[in-house]
Amino acid sequence: MASLNVGSLGDYLREQRRNAQLSLRQLADAAGVSNPYLSQIERGLRKPSAEVLQQVAKALRISAETLYVRAGILDERQQDESETRAVILADPSINERQKSVLLQIYASFRKENGLDDEEHADGGAAGTA
Repeated sequence: MASLNVGSLGDYLREQRRNAQLSLRQLADAAGVSNPYLSQIERGLRKPSAEVLQQVAKALRISAETLYVRAGILDERQQDESETRAVILADPSINERQKSVLLQIYASFRKENGLDDEEHADGGAAGTA
């Protein structure tokens, strides 16, 4: 699924920039990239690096992972898994042990459903008992 779809990325960036009411020059300055380079990205002529996408995402106050998926750098399923883990770990209503157990259950369900989750089999909550 991680195929290059630069045109879609450019259209999405242009839409997000306009929603943020930023000119191309303003976004380029905020992201620390040149105006012509950003224009080429928006027109689908250039494929930006993950670092550039992160800078642009920060300037637009949007998720860098969303841009990675649109650019074909990150698989959408990886983004979903990452977001799920982040939500569990950020939940203030459950303690660290409960978070660890919940992440282990989540990992076991993913494994049962045929999704490779070996790297997170420990539950992802290091230092918890």
